[in-house]
Order: sequence, then C-alpha cells, then structure tokens
Amino acid sequence: MPASRGRVTLTDIARACDLSRATISLVLRGSPLVNAETRARVEAELKRQGYVYHRGAANLRRKVSSAVALVINDLSNPFFAEFAAGVDEALADAGYVTLLGSTGESAERQQAVLSSLLEHDPAGIILSPAEGSDAARVRNLLGTRTPMLVFNRELGGEWDYLALDNVRGARLATEHLIAQGHRRIAFFGGHQDSSSCRQRREGYRAALHDASIAPQPQWLVECAPTRLEAARQTGALFVRDPAPTAAVCYNDAVALGLMAGLATRGRRAGQDFAVTGFDDIPEAAVSAPPLTTVAVEPRARGRQAAELILQRLRDPQSPAMLTIPPARLLVRASSQVVPDGASA
Repeated sequence: MPASRGRVTLTDIARACDLSRATISLVLRGSPLVNAETRARVEAELKRQGYVYHRGAANLRRKVSSAVALVINDLSNPFFAEFAAGVDEALADAGYVTLLGSTGESAERQQAVLSSLLEHDPAGIILSPAEGSDAARVRNLLGTRTPMLVFNRELGGEWDYLALDNVRGARLATEHLIAQGHRRIAFFGGHQDSSSCRQRREGYRAALHDASIAPQPQWLVECAPTRLEAARQTGALFVRDPAPTAAVCYNDAVALGLMAGLATRGRRAGQDFAVTGFDDIPEAAVSAPPLTTVAVEPRARGRQAAELILQRLRDPQSPAMLTIPPARLLVRASSQVVPDGASA
C-alpha cells in the first residue's frame, strides 16, 4: 500500500498490481499492447488509489506538450466565446487540450497571463492581442522557442497572422446603406488605436468616397466595443443636426447596444434608423429586429486558428503566413430603412 501522505506514483500502482512501471505507463497512454484483463486491473487500482496523471511531467519526459494556450482580449464578447469554442473543438480533435487566458483588453494583464501560461510549456500560443500591445514586449517574453499565431489584431509581421476581412466587410456594410438611400452614415464604436477598428473605418471611408460622400467628424463615434458602452454613447449621434440616419457599427455587440440606446430615445432600428454590425454572433439573427451584419463565422475562425498553429508545429521553419478568410454581408431587418427624401 502507498504511504498515506504525498502523491500516488506509478511505482505504487505497479507494486499493487505486481506489474512493471512500463506496463502501467502503457495503460495510461492507452497503448494497444496491454491486454484487456491487465488494463482493467490497472485502471481499477488507479481509481482505488486516486492516482492523478501528471501531464506536465509526462510532457517533459516525452519532450513534447499536448497543450496549446489561447489568450483572448475580451472573453465577455460573444464573438470570442464562439472563437474559443472553435479552437477547443479543433485542438481536441487533434489530441490537444486548450489552456485559456483572458486579458480584459489590458496589455499589462496580457504579459502576466502569457508568463503564467508559458510555465505550462504549451506547444504553441494563439493570441488575440489586447489594445496597446507591444510586439517587442511579447517577443521578449516568448523568445524564439514557442510558436504563436496572432488573431484579429496586428502585432508585427514575425508571427503567423489570421486576420478578419475588416476593410472589405465594412465596405460591404456601408455600400449596402448607401444603396438604401442613406447619405449621412456614422461609424459607431471601437477605438481608432485598434488595428481592426482602423481597417473597418478604412472600408467605411472608401465606400463613402466612391459615392462622393464626405464624412463629417461627428459621424465617427468612439467607444469601448461593448453593448453597455454603445448604449451609453448613442446620444453622441444626435448632438448636431442633421443627424445620421444610419450607422456602420464596429461589431455586433456595439450594434446591439446602439439598438438598445435608440429605443430609449424613442427610435427603432429597422424603422427610423438603419444599423449594421460586424461578426454575426449567434444573437444577431434573433435580436429584435434581426441584425444586418458582416459574417466572419467566429467558430469556424477558431477552428482555422487551431489548424494553423498545428500546421506551424509540424513545419516550424516555414515563413510567417498571413491568412484573411472572406467575409460576407447578411442583410436582415435592422438596416431595411429608406431615409426621408430617398426613393424606395
């Protein structure tokens, strides 16, 4: 019997089963070399003694890791919840586990989270950078040993980068509103210091330029990309006349917040103000009214991110790769508004 204190070891299990440590190890790894009767006996003893498999020690012995770290900048955003689910699904299919960290849009917290996760020696890292991230600080922390995939926001060109089709997506949304007859179109939400926000504004401006519309400074409203902050900032759209009749929102959370903010002011998206989002989170299709949005398939992007980091693990010497999957516009009721003075 093992001692009453301390961790139960392979030696304890082997002694109780009258087998070698090597045989116990084969059972733990699911090897087909162990017959069913022996496997059942070992598994019963493992359970009886409460043996806990020390994966970190096993990884050190095998000189590999079966974990990939995923660091998200805003886990409260349903987009990233979907993305994380996709990552975890694909990693599980490949026999890996996901180590999850969230930075809450803090670059300092990001350094602490990465440092902690690196103690678990992950095979690779998927990082959606916090606003204000410093590539040099991240590089100094990671060194050259741990491969990383950057998602959603730019962080230098030395790592694989899975981007969203930000410019084209925002352009599609703006062109749709222009086609509805809108000439006063705001870009609502996000921070211009974020690369994804800058790119979406770029697509928005390009569509306005092609339609010979000069954007007014008051049409650009910054706020944290959350539902609550968007609802609070809704009044900024109406401080000057003539006010916008439509808004291209930074993301779906902002769009849903704007729709709530409009309602408190006696307005309704889809009736007297047009709203578009970006992401196509699950709630977008069932909001009231259903939200027109740029679909980027967050769960599919999560699976793609996992596949890309696993590809990097298989081929660590290949050049860093940029991947931009296409986005598409899903037109729903929230943008089906013809402004006064425009023909239907």
